[in-house]
Amino acid sequence: MTELPAPGVRSEVGRLRTVMLHRPGNELRRLTPRNNDALLFDGLPWVDRAQAEHDAFADALRGRGVEVLYLSELLTETLHDPEARQVAIDHTMTDLRLGDTLRRYLVDLAADQGPDELAEIMMAGLRNDEISNTGSLVAALHAPDDFLIDPLPNLLFTRDSSVWVGDHVTITALAMPARRRETQLTELIYQFHPRFRGVDRIHGWDKEFLEGGDVLALGEGVLAVGVGERTRPAGAERLARTAFVEGLAHTVLAVPIDQDRATMHLDTICTMVDRDAMVMYPNVAHRLGAVTIKSDEDGDLVIEPMEPFLDAAARAMGIDRLRLIDTGLDPVTAEREQWDDGNNTLAIEPRVAIAYERNVETNERLAAAGIEVIAISGSELGSGRGGPRCMSCPISRDSL
Repeated sequence: MTELPAPGVRSEVGRLRTVMLHRPGNELRRLTPRNNDALLFDGLPWVDRAQAEHDAFADALRGRGVEVLYLSELLTETLHDPEARQVAIDHTMTDLRLGDTLRRYLVDLAADQGPDELAEIMMAGLRNDEISNTGSLVAALHAPDDFLIDPLPNLLFTRDSSVWVGDHVTITALAMPARRRETQLTELIYQFHPRFRGVDRIHGWDKEFLEGGDVLALGEGVLAVGVGERTRPAGAERLARTAFVEGLAHTVLAVPIDQDRATMHLDTICTMVDRDAMVMYPNVAHRLGAVTIKSDEDGDLVIEPMEPFLDAAARAMGIDRLRLIDTGLDPVTAEREQWDDGNNTLAIEPRVAIAYERNVETNERLAAAGIEVIAISGSELGSGRGGPRCMSCPISRDSL
């Protein structure tokens, strides 16, 4: 029997052994012009093409020896556990919009489903016209195509709902209402699936807002955490304190970011492609600041004054400087390719990264800097504003 890689991630670029993805499913088919904004998608993806692109992404990983786990399969396997089923149903039915009568109906309906069917409801949601005879005023007054349980199209971006810090998995707390159930399902997997038995979990979906796309493991014991609309200062502080107590980090850099749809997380601004190199959106590179956080001998946080992010990161990593590879070739190209996730790369090992093929100029700069680029298509996958890093949650990487 082949021994499974031990879970744990201590850098962004150590050789990737195991990753969790989510293949696009019916939750994406539930997007309409009426709900796509609320569900945080810029457009309506062609789902069949998105699935084909995602399959190619997974094949590229497997071709480099990476074990690919699928969130949907893990969730279905988890829901064979009676306790896990009950927890999942309880969390899903807490929505106050349902009312008591409809809630009881849906709880009974969910309890009658097999693991596959229940997982599908959890991910793809449930429309009002898919049930009948509820005896509920809420259901009677809803339009037939209204969702009683919302779909979760952003499950595609598995990085956000969990991120590994050392050998602990961080269950995040997503700020946007449309995404909060994602972390509940992710925590369910880590809590009940046999693959993760005994794994230590930190943070939690009910804690201060913290999103996985904002957490970068710059090096052994060094974390950078983007802080803005998604990850709040309180979430970064709790993660820092926990990481110090658990011995998972010695330095945490809190990095304020001005957020919009193109720069929602720190990893939409920069990602690591080598031990000492990152690809970075040049329009913000030299005005990005960081507050360095450490812990004193009494366990109290020591917060240093703001300084340039690149200086603080290099010092914390114990190197002279970070090598920068710009997104694009000029300010206009950089802005366009940054919008198309040009710097949201996924490193498979030092100097090897997966990137969207459409970001031609950025990929050429990566290649010129000695980075092997594995280019994948992302015309439909990118409609939710996320690249290869956003679409992947590394579970096991080799130590550097």
